[in-house]
Amino acid sequence: MPGLQYFSFTELWSPLFLALMLLLTAGYFVLIGPLASRFEGSTAVPFWRRGLFLCGMLALYLAQGGPVSLLGHILFSFHMVSMALSYLVAVPLIMLGIPDWCWHALLRVNPLRGLAFLAKPIVAALLFNGLFSFYHIPAIHDYVMLHFAVHRLYYAVLFLTSGLMWWNLINPLPEYRALGGLGQVGFIFLNMVLLTPACGLIIFAGSPLYATYSDPNTWAMAMGYCVPQSPAALLQAFGGPGFFGSLSPKVDQQVGGIVMKFIQEFIFASMLAYVFYHWYKKENGQEDTELSAPASELAEEGLNYKGW
Repeated sequence: MPGLQYFSFTELWSPLFLALMLLLTAGYFVLIGPLASRFEGSTAVPFWRRGLFLCGMLALYLAQGGPVSLLGHILFSFHMVSMALSYLVAVPLIMLGIPDWCWHALLRVNPLRGLAFLAKPIVAALLFNGLFSFYHIPAIHDYVMLHFAVHRLYYAVLFLTSGLMWWNLINPLPEYRALGGLGQVGFIFLNMVLLTPACGLIIFAGSPLYATYSDPNTWAMAMGYCVPQSPAALLQAFGGPGFFGSLSPKVDQQVGGIVMKFIQEFIFASMLAYVFYHWYKKENGQEDTELSAPASELAEEGLNYKGW
């Protein structure tokens, strides 16, 4: 993209955030390796599960620390790519990479038991999609983008509520599963519907909604959290976000809404097909009970939800 050559390696790749991600990844491998014997029922973690965790961490790093993060402060379309990678790609991959015995140990922590209601399907869907939609109200979005502490806190809350939402689809523990096959189908459709109004508002708006991506002064202030230059220096060097792309703010905004909705529809449609596939196999007595992938149990029905 034109203009990225003006940013340094540190600004493009966020070494501190990279170090944090590498530290967390190293902790994961220590947990499933040398420390695994300390957990009840621990078993060797298969290669495919480790690979999913690594892919999830890579997606999260690119979205929140790599060039996608910087571009997300310049163009709204890349902001939506960052959001999709963070909450629709990275979260489920990281969760699938965590072995069952780790989940059992985590869910034995007493403080989490009192928060069990947050993981109930309707609550989890409303929390994540509601917070996501609320964030994209223009005044809220611009405020969050201009206040670093609020920005980080809001993104952390979105990450946690995304995990609660995905828990109802990829939860590998039967005793904590609230939905059967039909329930998961309905839950997927619910999530697809809840995000539609926000994306529709963004796509069909008659003018740019976000000052962060249309007003040079607001953009320069928001960029101050990504690069060490002052807003005045950024304005003098680039003039505004239009320096980095050929799309007008309105078209860039529309592309962002379309990208977000397309990625969401693709991911949930794939999950829907997977649920139907295993539901069909179960109904026809073909379900392989020895499958190791946790998602192979997604379509089981009749399981009682025992809570945390």
